[in-house]
Amino acid sequence: MKQQWRDLAYIHWRYDPKEVQALLPDGIEVDTFEGSAWVGLIPFSMRNISFPFIPPVPYFGSFPEVNVRTYVKRNGVPGVWFFSLDVNRLIPAFFARATYFIPYCWGKASHKKTETKLLTSVTRRWPSRSSSRIELSIGERIESPSELAHFLSARWGLYSKGFYGRLRYAPVDHEQWELYSASIDTLNDNLVTAAGLSAPAGEAHVMCSPGVSVRIGKPRRA
Repeated sequence: MKQQWRDLAYIHWRYDPKEVQALLPDGIEVDTFEGSAWVGLIPFSMRNISFPFIPPVPYFGSFPEVNVRTYVKRNGVPGVWFFSLDVNRLIPAFFARATYFIPYCWGKASHKKTETKLLTSVTRRWPSRSSSRIELSIGERIESPSELAHFLSARWGLYSKGFYGRLRYAPVDHEQWELYSASIDTLNDNLVTAAGLSAPAGEAHVMCSPGVSVRIGKPRRA
């Protein structure tokens, strides 16, 4: 499928790799940077979802999303592992669970960008209840992204757990990120702890981006 990720923010915290590994299925290994696992809270606007030879569907193809994720690898192939993805469209949430086996959740959600701010809110209704409220200030463009920024943003595939516990992998392709620094003004979140993780500790690593156009390949057995 094709889609656009717009006005995206990266909020990440260090975690003990053992804690994150305990939440992953057999065959998936947590990926680390400087000895730490990294868990991300990622708000953005999903836009113009479409499939080959089919134009985007205006209502069902564009909506806000906030996901909680970490970074993993299998047989040396890196990717993203999603703990949850919150949206305000019930049908796309069901569809993604049924096809890509990704843990989409449904409820109220909004994500807005002003000239200097990103404003996000989530109230999850299904399959459990949780919430998040995020306000970020956008900083200057990052001309030379660090190794950590590259580790957190350059991910070219996603893993999920399909029928009978079989692992699946879907490739992801997009242009290079245009990254900006950012800072947290407000953060009231329990989406991360709802995933089974301890509450984030320490200073968050925060970036944002105007976004990219994305192609996601057909999922296959990993």
